[in-house]
Amino acid sequence: MGNRILKFRVVDREIFDAIIDGSKKIETRAATPKYRKVRVGDVLTLVCGKKKIKKRVKGVDYFKTISSILKKYKVEDINPKISSIKEAKEMWHSFPGYKEKIKKFGLVAWRLK
Repeated sequence: MGNRILKFRVVDREIFDAIIDGSKKIETRAATPKYRKVRVGDVLTLVCGKKKIKKRVKGVDYFKTISSILKKYKVEDINPKISSIKEAKEMWHSFPGYKEKIKKFGLVAWRLK
């Protein structure tokens, strides 16, 4: 089992805070080789500014597209501030380089505890 650090931009503090309060149950990233190494049982140290929290990975799923991830998970579990597929796509595309990374690598979803 590994311990990995995931950094959140300060502008994404709401997403980080939703993980802390438990309203965000699924963390996603573009499934680049770096994030494909995360396994069930690993501990993720989530960092945003000076705040940190540790979460254990209880499940890992891979998806080729945004549409496919949203067939399995509710948008609210990925980001409690959004409520539609359109908003979800806009969210992922707002992260630097994510539109291209998702097209190339797909997405990874981690169920957190």
